Amino acid sequence: MLKRLEDLAGEAVRIRIDGQTVEARLGDSVAAALLLSGLTATRTTVVSGALRAPYCMMGVCFECLVTIDGVANRQACMIDVKEGMSVQTQIEGQSGRAIR
Repeated sequence: MLKRLEDLAGEAVRIRIDGQTVEARLGDSVAAALLLSGLTATRTTVVSGALRAPYCMMGVCFECLVTIDGVANRQACMIDVKEGMSVQTQIEGQSGRAIR
């Protein structure tokens, strides 16, 4: 499980992930906030429906696509969190939180 280094943590902000309010820190990417919240999948593939999650954390693999503030297919690893941000996973038929 991902764990935060507390001495490097920024100011706390609240974001919503799939309708649930979670705390993140300024400077966190959306992908880091998702992983720290316990989410294990962010989307399903179009063809097979296979689950995907943040992988490279640097914008190369496109496995971390989510909807951010109503805009679909955003790379969660490339976007920093901000207060009040709304994030929805792109998982068809299930919640990423249920998959552990």
